Amino acid sequence: MEELLEIVLVVSTILLGLALVYLYEILWLRLEKIRKKLRRQGINGPKPTFLYGNTQEMKRIRQELKFVQRQDKDMNGYISTIFPHFLFWRKTYGPVFLYSTGVLEILHVAQPEMVKDMGHWTPSELGKPQHIMKSRKPLFGLGILAANGDLWAYEKKILAPQFFVEKIKGMIGLIVDATVPLLQSWENMLDGTGGSKEIYVDGYLRNFSADVIARACFGSNFVEGKDIFCKLRQLQKLISEQDTLVGLSAVWKYLPTKRNREIQKLDQEVRLLILDLSREDRSRSRSNNAGTHVSTYDNLLHAIVDGANQSPSYCSAPEDFIVDNCKNIYFAGYETTAVTATWCLMLLAAHPDWQDRARAEIREVCCGQTAMDIDVLRQLKILTMVIQETLRLYPPASLIMREALTGIRLGGVDVPRGTIIQVAISLLHLDMEAWGPDANEFRPDRFANGAAAACKPAHMYMPFGYGPRLCTGQNLAMAELKVVLARLLSKFSFSVSPGYQHSPVFRLTIEPESGMPLVVTRLA
Repeated sequence: MEELLEIVLVVSTILLGLALVYLYEILWLRLEKIRKKLRRQGINGPKPTFLYGNTQEMKRIRQELKFVQRQDKDMNGYISTIFPHFLFWRKTYGPVFLYSTGVLEILHVAQPEMVKDMGHWTPSELGKPQHIMKSRKPLFGLGILAANGDLWAYEKKILAPQFFVEKIKGMIGLIVDATVPLLQSWENMLDGTGGSKEIYVDGYLRNFSADVIARACFGSNFVEGKDIFCKLRQLQKLISEQDTLVGLSAVWKYLPTKRNREIQKLDQEVRLLILDLSREDRSRSRSNNAGTHVSTYDNLLHAIVDGANQSPSYCSAPEDFIVDNCKNIYFAGYETTAVTATWCLMLLAAHPDWQDRARAEIREVCCGQTAMDIDVLRQLKILTMVIQETLRLYPPASLIMREALTGIRLGGVDVPRGTIIQVAISLLHLDMEAWGPDANEFRPDRFANGAAAACKPAHMYMPFGYGPRLCTGQNLAMAELKVVLARLLSKFSFSVSPGYQHSPVFRLTIEPESGMPLVVTRLA
């Protein structure tokens, strides 16, 4: 018996030793190899510590700058409160620096040539990081926003044609229809108030955008898809809170904590709802029942279901393929557009001169008609500039994260395999060398000659991403933004609420921390 215990003790000691060696390799030696290769090429950054990397310094910088008050003229300089460590390290080490979370080695890139070179690599060479695919799996699965390589290429082949301009032309009527309940709800709220009232507009815009993506892409409406949108919104909040955990605390993502159990529960509920929706769509397809503007048998969901049934062997199981890509479209198709519309109204409320100019153009182009088509939207030049400037100041996807899946070269720097490359879009969009000394100011006229002429170099403007993974749904997003803003500005004027506290927060997208209250006034 004693011999058996000794053997068990020896084996346990050996296993523990091997586990510690493995952890040391993963948490230090592997990252140190990456650091050495990059430092030899002149890439510097804050010195990391074992287990914690630079996370303690990140917390210290955030805490020190937490209560720093910005001047009103720097209203759009929210980077100093959301990502203060980026600003501090950039000032110390330059536009390219290296830092560690304790489990990841991150190369922060803001040098134009290196950013440009990122667009030259394929998703099989420079892909979505494995840790993001794991930590955000309940929200994205292996859909188009998270997949790499052949799977991503197949998903793009299935989804991209659904967002071509010809398809968007047929969706504009649906978008206009979706504005009707939004406008009516605000009209009802203003009755008996003298025609003016404070409204938290962000929730209404989120519902509107959800209705659009449900009608246009899934052959349903917001009422039918409400549970899916609400649960995905809850998932987004829980996962964004979880993403603030760095270093060793990241292991909590895999433990049976209360938050993780809630994430798993929501994930399963969303899965069942989406599969029910796909079964309903198949049933309607068989009956060949036409919808109002887009037939239910020719919508995005039908394309996803067909793609799942015909998918190559390297794809996930058909049900997973359907669920994951529907999640991606739901999130990317409504959350990012809704938050952009919210910031648009805030900026127009804060700059009444631009609000007046946009409204005058809308009246001239639309002539009081509610019907819209692609030609009408193309004539809204001022409104387009307003949207482009909003996307510059408040890009919905604030960070691009990629992993070098093989050794690559960026701007003359050899980046070793396993390095995480990070581009802070917000920093690029506020770079004074690219945009001029007024980079923090709301100036839509900088886009008067188009996005390519707004800054130098042109690729420093990337609200819809950059390179092969350029946002598939950008045509739909722009059409939706133009329609809803044109309809709202033709009916109401907006001013900033006296109680509004400007506090953008990072929840996978940049959004107002406590909602967006605006004073909405009915126009004569």
